[in-house]
Amino acid sequence: MASLEALSEGGLPELTLRKIAQRMGGSSTLITHYFANREALLDAVLEFVLADADAVLGELEKIADPRERMRFALTWFLPDTEDALRQERARVALLTHQGAEPVIRRHLQRMEPAMRAVLVRAVEELVPADELEGTVDMVRVWVSGIALSVVEHPEIWTPERQLAALERFLKVLSFVERPAG
Repeated sequence: MASLEALSEGGLPELTLRKIAQRMGGSSTLITHYFANREALLDAVLEFVLADADAVLGELEKIADPRERMRFALTWFLPDTEDALRQERARVALLTHQGAEPVIRRHLQRMEPAMRAVLVRAVEELVPADELEGTVDMVRVWVSGIALSVVEHPEIWTPERQLAALERFLKVLSFVERPAG
């Protein structure tokens, strides 16, 4: 998606109808046929991210083993491909401009519950109910931290290193499954 690329490479100043049209090799008229303004571009980015989170939730439902479900969810959060890194850079760009445009803050407020829903589904069978929110908080901090580290230093945080860190994190968690019933 050209909007994600623009945000990833140049931040909010690159997210204009004219610049998106240039990236796509078309005219601004073509872009305005689909997106009336920058807010509409941001809406499209948000809907893309939310649809991806919904797809992951659907995949999580197919995984019976709670530990494998957790591993799958955390792996999804890793920016271990060019596309995933581009999305993470775009998210960071939006975070840095959330005070500039109210629409960005609204979008970020919608994204966080979607990300947390993935984590809740990933850990809910691994911890007692009274520890769920605290565990989700801890895991959210870990995924945010590793994602930011990769954005800052992609040359250090290779996909292999990210996966090794994930395996260490899972060992540290040492989840004990909730008793049934």
